[in-house]
Amino acid sequence: MNVEHESQWEQDLLEKINWLAQFGKDSENGGITRLLYSETWLDAQLALKKMFEEEGFHTEFDEVGNLFARLNGSDYMNETILTGSHIDTVKNGGLYDGQLGILAGFFALKHLQQTYGQPLRNIEIVSMAEEEGSRFPYIMWGSKNIAGQANPEDVKQIKDANGESFEEAMSKVGFRFKKPRETARDDLKAFIELHIEQGNVLETEEIPIGIVQHIVGQRRYNVEVTGQANHAGTTPMGYRRDAMNAAARMIHGINDLALSYGDPLVATVGEIQAQPGTVNVVPGKVMFSIDARHINGEELQSFTENMTENLQTVADHIGVEIDIDMWMDEPPVPMDPAIVDIIKQQCDKQQLTYKLMHSGAGHDAQVFAQDIPTAMLFVPSRDGISHNPQEYTEPKDLAEGIKALTGALYELGYENELSLNKKGIPKMNETTTIGKESEV
Repeated sequence: MNVEHESQWEQDLLEKINWLAQFGKDSENGGITRLLYSETWLDAQLALKKMFEEEGFHTEFDEVGNLFARLNGSDYMNETILTGSHIDTVKNGGLYDGQLGILAGFFALKHLQQTYGQPLRNIEIVSMAEEEGSRFPYIMWGSKNIAGQANPEDVKQIKDANGESFEEAMSKVGFRFKKPRETARDDLKAFIELHIEQGNVLETEEIPIGIVQHIVGQRRYNVEVTGQANHAGTTPMGYRRDAMNAAARMIHGINDLALSYGDPLVATVGEIQAQPGTVNVVPGKVMFSIDARHINGEELQSFTENMTENLQTVADHIGVEIDIDMWMDEPPVPMDPAIVDIIKQQCDKQQLTYKLMHSGAGHDAQVFAQDIPTAMLFVPSRDGISHNPQEYTEPKDLAEGIKALTGALYELGYENELSLNKKGIPKMNETTTIGKESEV
């Protein structure tokens, strides 16, 4: 690809990013709100469908609203290489999270078709219905349906903030639950997702491409500390059962313990509430959240076990009660070494600079990785910003990421041999991600 062609490619990509961002654009705040099964969500999917068809790709929706665009293979019609990401956004989100992966797949397939013609096996782009959990308390609905992991019973009764049920919203835009006989697709042989990093490692190190080797495991907790509310002026310090005092010591201990484990473990207390929440009352109850992540499942378990022991020790010392509810427990997910090697080889061949790294956020790739060989590519995210209208990636970095993706898709779709094995890693614990609105 010559410099002039590459510059045009970057310009075309930016135009497409801004074009797709029109669907759900907030003119006042500058972000995008495109929630599952909303009118703007449907408009975006239909616009993408038209764009794909104009390039000659075969398109179809599945039952739940995942959109597929296919470049048909010539020899191995029962083998499909899949790429793409999710079309939904968080409320007032950015222009790159999710939709970049869809457009990257579009430009990759367009280039491959124009340059090499028909592939040996099918290559598909997917615009997945949902990943974020921003409208309903359920995440990764799109990928879980493709992978055969979604259970309609888990979402039939849930509602959005306006009281509309999941099933009602889905039916309004013309989609339905899959029937029991409609299982996971058996033609999918590999999945590659390109995504912004949602962190500042690549930008800080001035590296345009991250090749993901692991997606972190996550454990999330709600902690409730119960003491005794009392008058702030008349209750001596030594006689208090102060829930805030206990919670503060607990949070300090969580941070110190995480530091002692070192990278890549991270632990975050992101939410805290006190009751009664009055300036002149000793708090009788405090609730706070904990989010702990690591790429090694044993290390994550070790940390959280030590953490809960420490929390109980503090509670006993202060004389308060504590209830610790672990509501999410998802194991780390490794990416497929064979596809990681293919991406590395393509980067080396094209003289693209890359870094092997892990993902500290959850992605649709972790769902697919349980059944088929899967890999992820990252491009830098300015200041590490994500889920925010200020999301931005330099055009030259976008182009580098798409070059790497294109090379990998060529290797997987156009070469005669495809020696990838079926995955056999443990299934995600779906029940722990239901009933909680959560950004992944």
